[in-house]
Parts: sequence; C-alpha cells; structure tokens
Amino acid sequence: MSNYVQSTNFATKDNLSPGDPLKIVKGTEINTEYANIATAVATKADLASPTFTGTPTLPTGTISVTQSPGNSGTAISTTAFVQAAIALLYPVGSIYINATSSTNPGTLLGFGTWTAFGAGRVPVGFDSGNALFDTAEETGGAADAALVTHTHTATSTVTDPTHSHTFGNAYGATSGAVVIYPSAGTGQTTTAASTGITVATTTAAPAGAVSATNANYQPYITVYMWKRTV
Repeated sequence: MSNYVQSTNFATKDNLSPGDPLKIVKGTEINTEYANIATAVATKADLASPTFTGTPTLPTGTISVTQSPGNSGTAISTTAFVQAAIALLYPVGSIYINATSSTNPGTLLGFGTWTAFGAGRVPVGFDSGNALFDTAEETGGAADAALVTHTHTATSTVTDPTHSHTFGNAYGATSGAVVIYPSAGTGQTTTAASTGITVATTTAAPAGAVSATNANYQPYITVYMWKRTV
C-alpha cells in the first residue's frame, strides 16, 4: 500500500525570476505527479466492502483490542481480542470434551495449560446435601458389583386349632371282639387340645461378599476430557 509522494514542488517555481528555465511547468512533471497519485490510489482499500491482502493489522489500544467481553458492537476485532474472548469461555478449572480428537486443547485452542481428566469416570453434579457429592472432584463408586455379607431369615408357623375326638361305648360280643357303637348319646368325647406346633426356617448366610466384574456400569460413551489448570 503506497502513499502519494510529490515529485515536483510547483510552488517554488513562483519565486524564480522570469526567464529561468526551471520556472517553466513541464508536461513530464505533471505526468509524473499524476502517475504517483494513480499508484497511491490504486493501492488503497475502498471505503465500501474493501478487500485486504497480506496481513492487515490494527493499532494497539483501539476499541477492538480493549472492548469488554460480550461487546456486540460493529468494531473490527483483532486476533488478540478474539483469542481472549475464547479463553473466557474456558476459565481455569473448565472441562473440555472432544469425541474424536485426543490432541491437547492447548494446541487446538491456542491457550492455557490442560491435563487429561476423569479417566474411566463419569461426572456427577455437585450436591451440598449429599456427603458423597459435596466436594469438587470427589471420587467414589466401583465398576464391579459387590454383594454385602448378610443373612435371610424365614419363619413358618403351623397353627393347629383345638379339636376333640368322639368314640362310642364298647360292648362285648360272642366272638370275643369289642364292638364300637358310635350312636348318638352312647359315645364318649376326649378333652379338647392343641399340638402348638411352630416351624422356623433360617436360610444359610453366604460366606462373604460376592463380586461381579463390570456389573455396575451404566450405558456410557467414551470421550476425551481435559481440565484447564493454568
């Protein structure tokens, strides 16, 4: 981009004495000036919809550099401002997740120090009312299911209601056998009683905890996670 530089100082010709050949304005001088002006104009950007080439820069300290985050104005932003704005989206402590790339976010985004985070774990929301989740980066849980040692007791009760038995009077017979006649009014009734039988059953206790490898996993999908530390 060129600036116009004047080749001939026409004003000095006015101070020259008549007859001095330098006082004459030559056509070549005028052509040179027009050529310089044309070159300068041709290398300037238009005000409307300019097309820049090379590496355009803005002066340090302009609004495009010092404007606050979230500014929705129409000022041109420098790469420095854009980079600073992106960095605000990932303050220290932020988690960056990528489904396919294992490249460190410091390389991808161009800022910050990042470390791999949460290998083999899923995030859980902070809960001040639950001792398991009331501290940031608190860990817990297990991938394998474990059955705590315990017993099962089952009790069966058999109820025997009281009852009695009725038998008839005995009479002798010519054959020597005893004949029972359970006819009404001639029999005898035993005393009512209950056996009181109760049956209790207890299952055997397991010897120890029973484990099952990978039995506690919820449906999951693997991603790369990074935490910004600086």
